[in-house]
Amino acid sequence: MPRITGFETHDVRFPTSLTGDGSDAMNTDTDYSAAYITLFTDTNLVGHGMTFTNGRGNDIVCMAIKEVANRLVGKDTEELFADMGKAWDHLTADAQLRWIGPEKGIIHIATGAVDNALWDMYARARRKPLWKLIVDMTPEEVIRSTSFRYITDAITKEEALSMLKAKEAGKQEREATVRQLGYPAYVTSAGWLGYSDEKVARLTKEAVAAGFTHFKMKVGVDVADDLRRGNLIRSIIDDPQFLPLGMKPRDPHSEDLRGKNAGPTGAVLMIDANQVWDVSQAIDYVYNLKEIKPWFIEEPTAPDDILGHAAVRKALKPHGIGVATGEHAHNRIIFKQLLQANAIDVCQIDSCRLAGVSEVLSVLLMSAKFGVPVCPHAGGVGLCEYVIHLSLIDYIAISGTMERNVLEYVDHLHEHFVTPCSINENGRYNVPSNPDEGYSIEMHESSIAEYEWPNGSYWAGRRAQEV
Repeated sequence: MPRITGFETHDVRFPTSLTGDGSDAMNTDTDYSAAYITLFTDTNLVGHGMTFTNGRGNDIVCMAIKEVANRLVGKDTEELFADMGKAWDHLTADAQLRWIGPEKGIIHIATGAVDNALWDMYARARRKPLWKLIVDMTPEEVIRSTSFRYITDAITKEEALSMLKAKEAGKQEREATVRQLGYPAYVTSAGWLGYSDEKVARLTKEAVAAGFTHFKMKVGVDVADDLRRGNLIRSIIDDPQFLPLGMKPRDPHSEDLRGKNAGPTGAVLMIDANQVWDVSQAIDYVYNLKEIKPWFIEEPTAPDDILGHAAVRKALKPHGIGVATGEHAHNRIIFKQLLQANAIDVCQIDSCRLAGVSEVLSVLLMSAKFGVPVCPHAGGVGLCEYVIHLSLIDYIAISGTMERNVLEYVDHLHEHFVTPCSINENGRYNVPSNPDEGYSIEMHESSIAEYEWPNGSYWAGRRAQEV
């Protein structure tokens, strides 16, 4: 049986701050970065994983990854694969490393990179994409792969097992459906704060022409500016003349669009503040944006403020505006409380803010029990590649629904991955189908060589130009 013999890490950073990609009210100067790990065995079996950062500090995460990954060296891979929940517990159980969490912050996102690399290795060992590996599991195997510690007051293993068994009968049909149609996506690329109105208009038109029906824009610096940009986007997405040839407007009153404030073409607009407001500020600010009819406000306040999110949701509900969060919710316990407090209308898991697949499964199961749709956070670098797998697991094996769920898509940096995600002509994610791609996060060696910090060829060349 293969044993894990070692690993290597890479601090990979892309200069997205030069173009304004990723710019929002909180994050004005972002260099999308990957703290990247490859696990090795005494065979040719490997596993790749990463966690996402915004630049500085990526090296610190890589240091933490090394400490967590050391716990896997010498382990038999098949013993790990047989109980991935137990393997996750082992990764988080080092008493000294746990002290600098526990289960939050740098040590937790480092654990996410390592756990994701182990899941990637598992999927490669079985020659299945990650999503297919998990949807082909029995309900009992999924339960063994999930972390339940600290959440059994919200969902027990027995409840989760019953939910999974109830969805067993329709799994093959749902898999066939999503393979044919693709998974619904929404686009953020047109809505960065750093873009000019001309660029926003051009990118919005391109997104409509590409088949997208859900659009998100960044807000939070100036109400008048946000209204101007919001009305600009609305003027395009609500106008049938910009729809792709042969595409008819969607019924804004259909069940799929219920509560989404869809416009006359069935288009949906969402807004994202990236945590810039206090609770009362959030309520007042979003109230002043109600004319652009957003489906939800994302991250209206501090990501750990469960009661604050609940207060914002209660205040905005009469105006038909929901609340979404989760991009910076650092563990399953935060999600448990958001759900228990009725604080969110949309759950936004992040594939590596949470500590890997085993913890993501916890949140998918809780969200399904509470009836809250999961619309994962993506963008960044590698996140889109990751999260299509998670949404497929949710649809096929857990929630059984996808039309009210939409998965974020940002058209940045996909070319650096061996098996990049892709979008079909109807603005939907294609289903990963390469049996050797695992969790789809393997990065080209040439990209690592060019963008590794600080001595990759790009960064060395840039320093030379600045001298």
